[in-house]
Amino acid sequence: MDPEVSLLLQCPPGGLPEEQVRAELSPAYDRRPLPGGDKAITAIWESRLRAQPWLFDAPKFRLHSATLVPTGSPGPQLLLHLGLTSYRDFLGTNWASSAAWLRQQGATDWGDKQAYLADPLGVGAALATADGFLVFLRRSGQVAEAPGLVDVPGGHPEPKALCPGDSPLHKDLPGELVAHELFSSVLQEICDEVNLPLLTLSRPLLLGIARNETSAGRASAEFYVQCSLSSEQVRKHYMSGGPEAHESTGIIFVETQVRSGKVCLLWTKSWAQGLQKPGDACLSPRAGSERAPESLRASLRSHKAPLGFPQPKERGH
Repeated sequence: MDPEVSLLLQCPPGGLPEEQVRAELSPAYDRRPLPGGDKAITAIWESRLRAQPWLFDAPKFRLHSATLVPTGSPGPQLLLHLGLTSYRDFLGTNWASSAAWLRQQGATDWGDKQAYLADPLGVGAALATADGFLVFLRRSGQVAEAPGLVDVPGGHPEPKALCPGDSPLHKDLPGELVAHELFSSVLQEICDEVNLPLLTLSRPLLLGIARNETSAGRASAEFYVQCSLSSEQVRKHYMSGGPEAHESTGIIFVETQVRSGKVCLLWTKSWAQGLQKPGDACLSPRAGSERAPESLRASLRSHKAPLGFPQPKERGH
């Protein structure tokens, strides 16, 4: 498994549907004020705005912890303990040069190395096409996080979707509606980033929660979503642009196959935005016949299919 990603929680085999997940919001789950005050966050935000004036702040849900109940117990199987934070605080803590120190200090002061970090909860989608490919996007230079790198479609659930305004209150965000927004947001991100019609997407299944150590342990809920379109049909939708087309520069399809009970990534074919012919538009020199990059193959190699992705059908080379 990628050393920059740690598994915080793994859902039962097959994943969890929305009705098996609940959220509990409380100010007790917010981040702690920084030692010496939050002026450093303001300074970092102002610096980022000067470099990337298109950035904007917005409230986010903060993951404090998550609890799985034993399989077979009545009621929801997963409870998410959430606070509130913001994108500004995320860039000013998780992405600050002092993030490692903040984690050490949090462990010392509160017994929790994430105590001083914004830790907004993200969402990501293992998006599978009808012909057995997973969808990845190459991030553009306009995004604040991981520009130029390959990632799955994703983003954040939005408190504003439930409570308009820049300062929502915990009491105004019912846990059941927050859980609904979590599942809805991953579909919305796919629609906006890949430009797919909502009716082509299955109900999301929550596979687990991972921490990204590159951003100081920021957590992301990872989902499985099946698309009824082929990779070629998905490509055409993507190439025609969408609401968030500026966030990526190319789409990559990686074929999957089950070997010895594990999901493996085999072949990749990719296109860059604005180019129509695969031969001219490939992000790699041998699009369509090249093995997936080691970093991508390794990211799934350690995941047994019954514990994560529903098993794709076997495909030949």
